[in-house]
Amino acid sequence: MKILVTGGAGYIGSHVLKRLLEAGHDTVTLDNLSKGHKEAVLGGKFIEGDIGDKELLDSIFTEHDIEGVIHLAADSLVGESMEDPGKYYHNNVAKALNLLEAVVENNVNYFVFSSTAAVYGEPEAVPIVEEHPTNPENVYGESKLFFEKILKRYDEIHGLKYISLRYFNAAGADPEGKIGEAHDPETHLIPIVLQTALGIRDKIYIYGDDYPTKDGSCVRDYIHVNDLADAHLLAVEALADGKNSDIYNLGCGDGYSVKEVIETAKKVTQKDFEVEVSERRAGDPAVLIAGSEKIKDHLGWQPEYQDLEKIISTAWKWHKSGGFRDE
Repeated sequence: MKILVTGGAGYIGSHVLKRLLEAGHDTVTLDNLSKGHKEAVLGGKFIEGDIGDKELLDSIFTEHDIEGVIHLAADSLVGESMEDPGKYYHNNVAKALNLLEAVVENNVNYFVFSSTAAVYGEPEAVPIVEEHPTNPENVYGESKLFFEKILKRYDEIHGLKYISLRYFNAAGADPEGKIGEAHDPETHLIPIVLQTALGIRDKIYIYGDDYPTKDGSCVRDYIHVNDLADAHLLAVEALADGKNSDIYNLGCGDGYSVKEVIETAKKVTQKDFEVEVSERRAGDPAVLIAGSEKIKDHLGWQPEYQDLEKIISTAWKWHKSGGFRDE
């Protein structure tokens, strides 16, 4: 299948792209490199550009006979979304709608959407299943939920078949060490901990240790980026095989606390570093764990990296290598 991957030079996108190439699909990557790294695009055709450019999109669909789209290009910082909501509505909704219009006009049949567990907001029950009420507490989650609603209408009106994948906490790196997580600024716990182990940061902060959890720190569901990539491959192939539109959670179903992540990282890296407890951050739920039985039942997805030590080990290999040194 000829597949367009938007945001394919980013952290998750580059791992999705690698998996598609390994499965024998032809790919075109579209990325404006505002956050991505060209070195992360390991094959296929690369085009530097923006999903807001309608003329460029039309030329890509026409020249490359695109059959399916995996859409990952988006802004994804929760804090920033609450400080600059217009940026998130513009990039994650308006520009994405521009992409969707081009998809319909060019008779592309399959669309896989990178969504988020942030659409749920404060959990009413754990594990969180797809039927859980959606009540996002930030603009980032709301922008993703808006687009899911748009996709539903486009299926009803235009017959566009889609699968939306709601991620929990993506983590880890390509086990071969070719690509990995390289954000600037970095906001994710595991790379921040590993940067502390490398001496790039002076200390790691735990934001609150008085939550109603096993050790007082927040608990999250970490899913390896390769397992995320496998889910995207399964999703686009299922749509091509006639699967109806649907929404799936993506998580391992296991929860690890911030303190457990830090202690596991110390074990993996064999380095000790300073840890300081700070005040809670506003809007941090105590526990977020995914219920992912639906995608296992429907698409046969099985996460390979369910052990936290294994996940952190792949990330450590990447961070020790220096990542994208030229960036």
